[in-house]
Amino acid sequence: MEFSFSPKLLVVAVAAALPLMANAADTPSTATARKGFAGYDHPNQYLVKPATTIADNMMPVMQHPAQDKETQQKLAELEKKTGKKPNVVVFLLDDVGWMDVGFNGGGVAVGNPTPDIDAVASQGLILTSAYSQPSSSPTRATILTGQYSIHHGILMPPMYGQPGGLQGLTTLPQLLHDQGYVTQAIGKWHMGENKESQPQNVGFDDFRGFNSVSDMYTEWRDVHVNPEVALSPDRSEYIQKLPFSKDDVHAVRGGEQEAIADITPKYMEDLDQRWMEYGVKFLDKMAKSDKPFFLYYGTRGCHFDNYPNAKYAGSSPARTSYGDCMVEMNDIFANLYKALEKNGQLDNTLIVFTSDNGPEAEVPPHGRTPFRGAKGSTWEGGVRVPTFVYWKGMIQPRKSDGIVDLADLFPTALDLAGHPGAKVANLVPKTTFIDGVDQTSFFLGTNGQSNRKAEHYFLNGKLAAVRMDEFKYHVLIQQPYAYTQSGYQGGFTGTVMQTAGSSVFNLYTDPQESDSIGVRHIPMGVPLQTEMHAYMEILKKYPPRAQIKSD
Repeated sequence: MEFSFSPKLLVVAVAAALPLMANAADTPSTATARKGFAGYDHPNQYLVKPATTIADNMMPVMQHPAQDKETQQKLAELEKKTGKKPNVVVFLLDDVGWMDVGFNGGGVAVGNPTPDIDAVASQGLILTSAYSQPSSSPTRATILTGQYSIHHGILMPPMYGQPGGLQGLTTLPQLLHDQGYVTQAIGKWHMGENKESQPQNVGFDDFRGFNSVSDMYTEWRDVHVNPEVALSPDRSEYIQKLPFSKDDVHAVRGGEQEAIADITPKYMEDLDQRWMEYGVKFLDKMAKSDKPFFLYYGTRGCHFDNYPNAKYAGSSPARTSYGDCMVEMNDIFANLYKALEKNGQLDNTLIVFTSDNGPEAEVPPHGRTPFRGAKGSTWEGGVRVPTFVYWKGMIQPRKSDGIVDLADLFPTALDLAGHPGAKVANLVPKTTFIDGVDQTSFFLGTNGQSNRKAEHYFLNGKLAAVRMDEFKYHVLIQQPYAYTQSGYQGGFTGTVMQTAGSSVFNLYTDPQESDSIGVRHIPMGVPLQTEMHAYMEILKKYPPRAQIKSD
C-alpha cells in the first residue's frame, strides 16, 4: 500500500479536524470508540493540536497561560528575595548513554553506580524524552545558539584543527554577558579551534579546558590504540605538525589562549579532576559576587579513550575504563553540587544535567542505551540523552515524557535573565531562526507541561525524522548493517538511505524502532507529515547554514 500524501490536503484535513479535538487535560474524551469506551487525552500530547507562532523567527510553541503566569510570579518573588537574576549551570557529559545513570535504570544495574547524580535527579525534573543532536559538536553549538545543526551549520565534529562555525552567530554566553551575567566555560569545547570560534571570543569571560575532543590528544600517542602512528617517527611527526592545539589551555575574554600543559595520556588521567577544581574555585568566587553567573561545564569523560587514575582504576563493579569513568563523573558532579550547596547558591541556580549524544558504540567499552542506534544516528539511541533539571525549592520532583530539545536551553536561560517567550526574538538578528522553545514554565510550573510540540532530527544537514507524542516518522535512516563483519556498530559507520515513506514507529510500544506501523496506522502519518512539511517551509525562509559537514 503506497504511503504518500499531498501536503496541501494534509494541512486542510488537519486544520478542519482541530476544532473537534478536546484540550489535553488527562480527562476522558467526549468521543466514543467502537467498543463504547470514551478514552483519555493526556498531558504533553499535542499530535493534533495547533502550536502558536509567537515570533516569525522562533519555533511555534504549545501555550500554557496558567503555568506561564505561575512561573513568572515565582521568578519575580525569588528575584525580590535575592536581588539578582538566577544562575544557570549546564553540566554536559560526553558520549554518556541514556541508561548509564541510575535515574534511568542504569547505574548499579550496569556496573557503574551514580548515587550522587541519582540523589539530585530524584529531587528534580527527570526528562525521559530529552534530545541532543547526533554528535558532540552539533549539540554543543545547539545549546549555545538555540538552533538545530541545520541552522547553526556545525553538522559534524571538527577534527585536527578544522575551523568551527560559531563566528558570526549570536550566542547564549554573549547575550547573558550583555544582561550582566558572568560567563564561564570549563572543559571540552569542540566547536572549532580557529580564533573566531574559541570560547573567549564568542561570549565567555573566562575559559579553562581544551579546544577539541579527548581522543584527538592521545590516540596518536598511544601504542595500544594506534601503534601504526605511535610507533612510527615519521607519522608521529606528521600529526605533531598539524595545526591543532595539543594543550590544556586558559583564556580570558578577547585574549589569546595560554597553554597550561601538553595533554599526554598520563596528564589525561587527572584532567577532569583539574577542571573540577577550577569549577569549584569559580563557584566559590561567585559566592562573593552580586552578579548572576552562567557556568557551561563540559566534562572530558566519558569519551574514548578513558585513562582512569589510581583512585578510579577498577572503582566500578564493571571494572572497565568506561565504568570507572562514570564513577568519576558522579564524583565530579557531586563536588560541584556540594560547592553550590556550601555557598548557599542552590536556591538561585538552575542546574541542567545532560549528555551531548548517545553512546559511541563503535569503540568499546562504551555507554548504554535501551534504544536502537548510537551516536551519529537519528535512531533514538543516538539522540535521546539522560537529562534532568534541578532547582532547590523551585522545581517539583517528578518525571515527565514531555519533549525537550537541548536547543530549548537557549530561550529558557534568557527567560531567566528577563526575556521570556517572544522577547528573545528582539535579541537576535531577524534573519536568525531560533529552534529552541522556552521551557521555563514546563520546568518550574506545578505539574508543568512541555511547551514543545515536536522534535526534529537531522542527518548531515538534511531533515531526517520528526517526533510528536509517542510517534516518530523517518524519511532518512541509517542502514542497520554497515561495513563491519559484526554488523551495526554505531552511527558513524552506517549508510544513510531514504525510506519508502511509511516508516512510522510507536516509541511507547516499540522503543527499539523495529516494527514500522506506518501502513496499519495511516492516520498517525497525517499530522507527522504535516509537521515535516511545516519545518521545510521554515527552511525555505531561514535557509541552512553549513560550516562543518560530511560530504
